[in-house]
Amino acid sequence: MTPLVFLAALFATSVMAGATGAILGLGGGILLIPILTLFYGVDLRYAMGASIVSVIATSSGAAAAYLRTSLSNIRIGLFLTLATVSGALVGAGLAGHVPVRALQLLLGLALGYSAFTTLRQLHVEIPQSLEADTLALRFSLDGTYYDAPLDRQVKYRAARVRQGFAAMFGAGLLSGLLGIGSGAFKVLAMDYFMRLPMKVSTATSNFMIGVTSAATASVYFAHGDIHPLLATPVAIGVLAGAMLGTRLMARLRNTTVRKAFLPVLAYLAASMILHGLGIELP
Repeated sequence: MTPLVFLAALFATSVMAGATGAILGLGGGILLIPILTLFYGVDLRYAMGASIVSVIATSSGAAAAYLRTSLSNIRIGLFLTLATVSGALVGAGLAGHVPVRALQLLLGLALGYSAFTTLRQLHVEIPQSLEADTLALRFSLDGTYYDAPLDRQVKYRAARVRQGFAAMFGAGLLSGLLGIGSGAFKVLAMDYFMRLPMKVSTATSNFMIGVTSAATASVYFAHGDIHPLLATPVAIGVLAGAMLGTRLMARLRNTTVRKAFLPVLAYLAASMILHGLGIELP
């Protein structure tokens, strides 16, 4: 493969990953790392470095578009980022002292249960309103957005804020312990625990992952794991894909986004369980 063909293929792959990440709120790194290592033969360290850059690009491109459409709720995002960052700091401090395989197995089982709960509410378009949460009222954790498929304004307010905050802390904890992204947990915490519309959950997750990844990128850069010739086409492609994904997501129903999210969640659960049992995927 010539360098020009390699860059073109890498750009096209990054566009796809960026669009998927913007729609599902996962950042795109979950797709890029295995593709770069398995199909392009890129060293894992450089693949992870390019993935971090791609997450920032996805977040930057998607967050700007989602803010214009009011899908991304910055107040809720900043509130929950306190939990994820705190959990990540604790997890980083505990890293090396807790058996990794036990954590991977626990994470896989938690993701498996989450996939089951997502399947149960697969056809829920707008979550039913629960009893008003005192923390949601105190911190104004609510919002409104125009839903094009439904052709109406959708009002929502966060529910079970304490459970959602605890789930975010757990996501950050596992992220710090295992060195993984927690985009899937962010989406699940907002969708399942806090009963936010799925599109609001994925849009807000896109904003949140950019905040945490920006800090992580400095560490990868200091270690020399961000290769400019690899990271540049990836960042540009992911940014273009993120802009495309945000336009597409505005036309999708919440149930469609949830159906697209479910197989990714099932894959993550199976992958973590197999790793926890010592079975390496090909």
